[in-house]
Amino acid sequence: MNSREKGKRGERGWRDVLRAAGFQAHRGAQYHGGPDSPDVRCPELPGFHFEVKAVERLNVWDAMAQAEADAGPLKIPLLAHTRNRSGWLVTMRARDWLSLIRASGHSAQPPKSPEAAP
Repeated sequence: MNSREKGKRGERGWRDVLRAAGFQAHRGAQYHGGPDSPDVRCPELPGFHFEVKAVERLNVWDAMAQAEADAGPLKIPLLAHTRNRSGWLVTMRARDWLSLIRASGHSAQPPKSPEAAP
């Protein structure tokens, strides 16, 4: 199977997950393709850089490194990944996840110190 076609299918799949959740989403290459273009663009979630992988065996560390490099300093890198006959998973840095939880109001207590957050 052509890996490029599988990648496109993966990007369309993640786009469809976002759309099903009520967000406007488009494949990045389809609209503003470029070397730093995210795999999927979602105007309603402008603070995220979506890196999408649809592979049977994913090296999460390498994929996150790519997402971080492409996201730059102003966006949160988010890795959306799946494999055949499986659902979608989302991987992100713990510090970004904790920031989202705190901002959502679900935090039980304020952080003890700046060093407490990874």
